[in-house]
Amino acid sequence: MIDEDQLWSAIGDPIRRRLLDQLLTEGSGTPTSLSERLPITRQAVTKHLGVLDRAGLVHATPMGRERRYEVDQAQLSRAIRQLKAVGAAWDLRLNRIKHIAEEIQRQQRDRPKHQ
Repeated sequence: MIDEDQLWSAIGDPIRRRLLDQLLTEGSGTPTSLSERLPITRQAVTKHLGVLDRAGLVHATPMGRERRYEVDQAQLSRAIRQLKAVGAAWDLRLNRIKHIAEEIQRQQRDRPKHQ
């Protein structure tokens, strides 16, 4: 199971989300090839890939002096399910808050006015 804190940390950064998008689109990439499409250095890309790797969202295969990264589809699917579950829980909470607010408004509207 993916550690929730690592998952949120990994996908919470817009650069890491862009890296995941690129890897999903292209199938794989090296820090050098990925850095050519981002406004950050190869070293920064390597650090971001390390965070994604520790979260289990990507895995690397050594290729000469570089490493080729790919999205771990099984871990990504688990992460998506986990995020959907969190989203559903928040939807329920927000829906309860909405109903409470509507009830308060209804009670205030229906309350007799004192003169």
